[in-house]
Amino acid sequence: QVQLVESGGGLVQAGGSLRLSCAASGRTFSSWAAGWFRQAPGKEREFVATISGSGALKSHADSVKGRFTISRDSAWNTVYLQMNSLKPEDTAVYYCAYRAIATMTAQVVEYDYWGKGIQVTVSS
Repeated sequence: QVQLVESGGGLVQAGGSLRLSCAASGRTFSSWAAGWFRQAPGKEREFVATISGSGALKSHADSVKGRFTISRDSAWNTVYLQMNSLKPEDTAVYYCAYRAIATMTAQVVEYDYWGKGIQVTVSS
């Protein structure tokens, strides 16, 4: 059974950095695309970043472009989100997700597996 577990969240001051990790287990994940999403209170879940199954292609939401970077390890079972220059509006629960094909996507409905989420709070 596929399981995704996020870690690395917490409380940070504006301008600071955090690195989120998503550890995947239950099978081999080579050629699976992955993504990060976030959800603030009272808002819909929104796209943050996605990476293709090969790791060669990446896409980031305009709101985080130049500040956040998605990556994955060579064993294909951990995906990272490096978050720099954090702002209070980045405060949300962050979720990682995997889909069983290599094509990356920003669409929530196109992911097959989700982690439980981790809180990121940025104070002003």
